[in-house]
Amino acid sequence: MAFPGTGRVSLTASALALALAGSGCVDMVANGGLGYVEREEKRFTTSGRPDVVLTTFDGSIEVRPWDRSEVLVVVEKHAFDQDMVADIEVLAEQSGNKVNVEARLRPGRRGWGINRGARLIVSMPESGDLRATSGDGSISVERLTGRLELRSGDGSIRGHDLSGDISAQTGDGSIRLDQIDGRLDLGTGDGSIVASGKLSALRARSGDGSVRIHAESGSSATEDWDVSTGDGSVTIDLPDRFNAEIDAHTSDGRVTVSDRSFSETTESSKRSIRARLGEGGRLVRVRSGDGTIRVGRS
Repeated sequence: MAFPGTGRVSLTASALALALAGSGCVDMVANGGLGYVEREEKRFTTSGRPDVVLTTFDGSIEVRPWDRSEVLVVVEKHAFDQDMVADIEVLAEQSGNKVNVEARLRPGRRGWGINRGARLIVSMPESGDLRATSGDGSISVERLTGRLELRSGDGSIRGHDLSGDISAQTGDGSIRLDQIDGRLDLGTGDGSIVASGKLSALRARSGDGSVRIHAESGSSATEDWDVSTGDGSVTIDLPDRFNAEIDAHTSDGRVTVSDRSFSETTESSKRSIRARLGEGGRLVRVRSGDGTIRVGRS
């Protein structure tokens, strides 16, 4: 039984998902008898490099590449019952290659602390720009190239095989990015940061968590790097033939150097080291308010 437009369906544990019939259609999703779920689909044809903006007030965002010249956004709206799902609206618009999809509560509605949200599942061309924002949910992105801005008010951020200019910010959650090629700007209020890849620029800040950076061969400091945590350890591994000025300091802990030699050292103590790596160049600044710092070889 198909429901065109924005029709809704009551859901039971034995309900079967309906096939999506086209852009803007609604589908019911099996949810184990827990609550009420609707699935809505939006499709956008693009003729060039897409600029995709995704927003959900509460829910996860997952973005993957495909080989079509279009953007597909599947919105899974879920709540305690049918009436509460009706409070969630999806706004979608396209101007040229710019696509904007937002899932939000209708004006005047509130979440009341009850399980209600909208998950975005997105397929888009591999090369394109992306801005993904969740008020409360995780974000997962892989195999994209472009300018990528990932923001969550309260959720983890995961990225795999990404290239370009990448920003990942969360108010309360961990960040993990691997197989990166490009610039990184990372920040979390309360969580750990792990990043690896071929890096050209780096800024990584955690209010309360460990930071681990593994800069692979081919990385270079094309601008100053800044790595810091208010309360946690920092490990930064740099490849051979990496040129930089190292400035590492911890307020309460130790600074150690593992399997590295410096061309010049201007300060070395239990809690600080200032030294030249290779031919020197840009500054690599490392700080911890309360934790150990280790500088090693990748």
